[in-house]
Amino acid sequence: MNYSPLIDQLINAFRRLPGVGQKSAQRMALYFLERDRGGGNALAEALTAAMEGVGHCQRCRTLAEEALCRICQNPARDQQTLCVVETPADVFAVEQTASYKGLYYVLMGHLSPIDGIGPDEIGINGLVDMVTGSDISEVILATNPTVEGEATAYYIAEQLRSPALKERGLRISRIAHGVPVGGELEYIDGGTLVHSIAGRQVIDS
Repeated sequence: MNYSPLIDQLINAFRRLPGVGQKSAQRMALYFLERDRGGGNALAEALTAAMEGVGHCQRCRTLAEEALCRICQNPARDQQTLCVVETPADVFAVEQTASYKGLYYVLMGHLSPIDGIGPDEIGINGLVDMVTGSDISEVILATNPTVEGEATAYYIAEQLRSPALKERGLRISRIAHGVPVGGELEYIDGGTLVHSIAGRQVIDS
């Protein structure tokens, strides 16, 4: 069905959202137009404000409204531990666990030579400079457990193995990948089991 140009434009705008197809976009567009114009206006205002006011933290590169994000501004954070992630969404995911109290560095992607994404495109040189010019004692590589994520973690680890950083005793660690809590082995894929067995830990007696 062909709608008016403005309605088609709204539907196409919703289709830009991840996982939203034609029918879902049409349903959302018609919902706001038919039942909640106030909500639609609020959504438009919030989206415009965010697009204009949200940039990137000058230190860790996550999304922020100020030059430094709230995490980087917080003196209570552990200044000696740095967690390297691929996206701002990963920062939010780790923060929700309330188990990590250090700093972050957001790559905004991963290495993908086939797509023309190399070290410069994801700021690896900036990461190395940040670690070299600070008192950071441990770098936790928390890139995704994909082929690209593993390659990115390996490359970063190699770049951080300079003589100066070795002499300083910099520790480079990789997050564990294994069987999820509550999971049953018979339903776990082979790749996950391989990582689980390789990353096994000794149980203290």
